[in-house]
Amino acid sequence: MWYNEFAKKHYHNKEIRAMAYHTTILRQIIEIFPRHEFEAIAKGFHAGQKFRSFNRWSQFMVMLIGQLSGRKSLRDLVMNMSAQTHKLYHLAIKPCSRATLARVNEKQPAKLYETVFLKLLQRCHQFAPKHRFKFNGRLYLLDATVVDLCLSVFPWAKFRATKGALKIHVGLDGDGYLPEFVNVTEGKAHEITWAKALKLPRGSMAVFDMGFTDYGWFQTLMGNGVYFVTRLKSNARVTYLHKRSGRKAAVVLEDRAIQLGNISAPLRMVHYRDQETGKEYRFVTNADHLDARTIAALYKERWQIELFFKWIKQNLKIKTFLGTTLNAVLTQIWIALIVYLLLAFLKFRAKLGHSMQQILRLLQLNLFERRNLFELFRPPDIQPIVSPQILLWNNL
Repeated sequence: MWYNEFAKKHYHNKEIRAMAYHTTILRQIIEIFPRHEFEAIAKGFHAGQKFRSFNRWSQFMVMLIGQLSGRKSLRDLVMNMSAQTHKLYHLAIKPCSRATLARVNEKQPAKLYETVFLKLLQRCHQFAPKHRFKFNGRLYLLDATVVDLCLSVFPWAKFRATKGALKIHVGLDGDGYLPEFVNVTEGKAHEITWAKALKLPRGSMAVFDMGFTDYGWFQTLMGNGVYFVTRLKSNARVTYLHKRSGRKAAVVLEDRAIQLGNISAPLRMVHYRDQETGKEYRFVTNADHLDARTIAALYKERWQIELFFKWIKQNLKIKTFLGTTLNAVLTQIWIALIVYLLLAFLKFRAKLGHSMQQILRLLQLNLFERRNLFELFRPPDIQPIVSPQILLWNNL
C-alpha cells in the first residue's frame, strides 16, 4: 500500500527518499482499491463472450485516467493512452482502440462500478472526520441535481418535449461529505420518491429543502426515530401551539410547537433571522433536543450538497459523455463518483489541509510521474538563497 510502514519509518530520511524507487502516481493511487479486489467483484458482472485482451480492469483504468486527466472525447482519451504506452505496464494494461472502449462501455454492466463505489465508500468511512455538530447521530444532506442531455443523441432520456435529462439523487454524509446514498434516475423522477426508499439509521438527522415536503414521509421518519430539518412552506397547514420555554438568541424570532397537517405528533417551528443577509426563515423539525441556533446551522449545512454537485460538474466528466447508451452514461457517472472517493481518501490520509481541487490539479499534472505520492502533497524543502553581496557585507 502507498501508505506502508516503510513510508512511515523512513519518510524523514532524505537520502533514503532520494534512493527509493517509485512507480507512477496513478499506480500508487489505485493501491487504495487494488486490482485483485476489483477482479473478485468483476467476476459477477460480465455479459457476452469472454474477453481476449481488453477486460473490465482495462476499462476501469482507461476511464479512470479519462476522469483524472479531463479527457474530452474517446479519441482524445485513446490518443492520450497511446502517448503513455511505456508507462502503462505498471497498471497491467495496454493501449486500446476507440471502438473497443466504446463497445465495452455500451455492453458491459455498469452495476460493477456501483458495487466498487460502495466498497470504496466503506474504506473512506474509516478515515472520514466527524461532522461538526454536537450530537452523536449521523447527519445526511439530501438533494438531487439534473444533468441536461440532448434528446436527439440520448432518446431514452426523455424529460420534456424537446429536452432530455437524467437526475442524480444524493444523500451526502456529514462525516467527510461523502455521497452515502446515490441513485441515478430519469429526469422526471421526483426526489420524494427516492427519499421514501431510503433506509436512514435510527437516531440520524436528515436535512433537505422544501422540495421533499411530504407529510406522510415526515410521519414515517418520526416513527423510525429519524430527526429531520427542513423549511416550512408558506402554504403549509399549520396550527400554532405553545411557545417553547427558555432563553433565545436575538436571531431566533420564535420557537414554538406546531401541528402540521395530519401528522399525529406535534412538531417544532423555529423562526430565524440571518444576521448577514437579514432574511427570515421558518424551519420545521422534530429535534426538540437541539437549540434553535443549531437547527438553523443544520439547514445552512445543506449548502454543502449544493457545493458537492457544483464541484463534480465542474471538475469531473458528468456533463458530457463518451457514449450514448444508458449503460455507457451510468458507467461514466459511477466511475466519476469513484474518482471523487479516491480524492476524498487522499485528502483524509494526507491531513495537510489541501482542498479537493488542489489534490485533483496536483494529480493531473503528475499522473504518470514516478515519485512518492506523499511528497506530492507536501511543500518542497526550500533552502534560503544567500546573495554573495550579503555575505561580503556581513564580513565587513
